[in-house]
Amino acid sequence: MLLKISHITRYDYDHPVDYALQKVRLRPLPNPLQEIEDWDLTIEGGKVEATYADHYGNHVDLVSATPGTKSVILTATGTALTRDAAGILGRNAGRAPLWHFAQTTPATVAGEGVEALSQVIGQHATLLDGLHALSAAILEKVPYEIGKTHPNTSAEEAIAIGHGVCQDHATIFVAAARKAGLPARYVSGYLFMPDRVDQDASHAWAEAHLDGLGWVGFDVSNGVCPDEKYLRLAIGRDAKDAAPISGLRMGSGREGLIVSLQVQQ
Repeated sequence: MLLKISHITRYDYDHPVDYALQKVRLRPLPNPLQEIEDWDLTIEGGKVEATYADHYGNHVDLVSATPGTKSVILTATGTALTRDAAGILGRNAGRAPLWHFAQTTPATVAGEGVEALSQVIGQHATLLDGLHALSAAILEKVPYEIGKTHPNTSAEEAIAIGHGVCQDHATIFVAAARKAGLPARYVSGYLFMPDRVDQDASHAWAEAHLDGLGWVGFDVSNGVCPDEKYLRLAIGRDAKDAAPISGLRMGSGREGLIVSLQVQQ
């Protein structure tokens, strides 16, 4: 499937910015599931200070705000050709070894809620069946609802709240899979929705590593394995590692954020 992306992120500030620096992961890379036909990132109110591949292999642009600016606009546009492999990316590749993805993070610490969900995996004939069951159990336990959680909500907090979005679902899945002894990681990206072009935010899902299959993806929020409607941006141990944009700002005043995203064929 040929996907066309237009992703605009605008930051507006009450007062001129003294200093701001952001890690921008808005350039998808080719892999067995996707080919990047063309891609461009433009910046207004700032500039790219450096470009590098992080320890997960993600493409990162280090963007600084122009001193004194009151707005920074990042626009990512491009097209990519994707394919359906039933969610199977394949063997582990890149700089980070499998044991790294078995380590917990503050967002994926396993408490009673995560531990209870992780036990679902062992109740099935195969690990793959168990992970599908885990995905369904998470969505039943934490139905999709916007506005109940925030970007820093942990897996245990989302379970306690009882509602969440794709970021929460992916975080819980990663935490539960690790509790069951499996390497797991968080994936950020885009999802094509046939019934709409305009979207409010990028998407997120999870992957677990299985012997013989390698990395296998699970989109808990939609109850499916990622197919040709998905375009990967970045990976990491949790949402913080794979966030499309993260950074810091110095200066007084409030910050406003507007995101405009279109995903279409």
